[in-house]
Amino acid sequence: MTQVSQTNFIEGAIAGNVISFPTDTVPALAVRPDNATAIFTLKQRAPEKPLILMAAAWRDLQPYLTGTPDEFATWEGIVQRYWPGALTLVLPASPSVPPAMNPLNPETIGVRVPNSDIALALLAKTGPLATTSANRSGESPLETMAAIEAAFDERVLIPNDVPGDIKLGSGLPSTVVRWMEGEWTVLRQGSVRLI
Repeated sequence: MTQVSQTNFIEGAIAGNVISFPTDTVPALAVRPDNATAIFTLKQRAPEKPLILMAAAWRDLQPYLTGTPDEFATWEGIVQRYWPGALTLVLPASPSVPPAMNPLNPETIGVRVPNSDIALALLAKTGPLATTSANRSGESPLETMAAIEAAFDERVLIPNDVPGDIKLGSGLPSTVVRWMEGEWTVLRQGSVRLI
């Protein structure tokens, strides 16, 4: 793994390199959406496990979504209540979403705004990024930068101002809910419960 300055970290992300950074749940692997295949290759991830589009704000995600004005109003109500936070919304994808982010069902996309100052500051500079937990597919999420460094060597950029041996995030996955036919369905129950 390559530890780089904050400036080089942001530049690397914008250039399309795979990066890792802390979030409120577990550390993420991330890449520009149009280079999403790089994460599938790095993690040896099956195509039926889509990536999540993470951003600094709801407005940054809206161009990647398609829906009626009423649907957007409903989604925004959930967003205002639970974001930033550990809730991933699976919503209808617009043509702006690269198919590689969800190879088997490019008509939907998971979106999230994390409750992490480090992540939000990064995403405000890079724009939305395709993300997933930092681990090889089928293994437990890695929780420290040192563990991520050991697993991925120089293939992933990390910021040199994040401590390597401190557990990052809650360790709990985000709750994932899907919007379909006007209703929410829980796909994965995490720390957030929709009421």
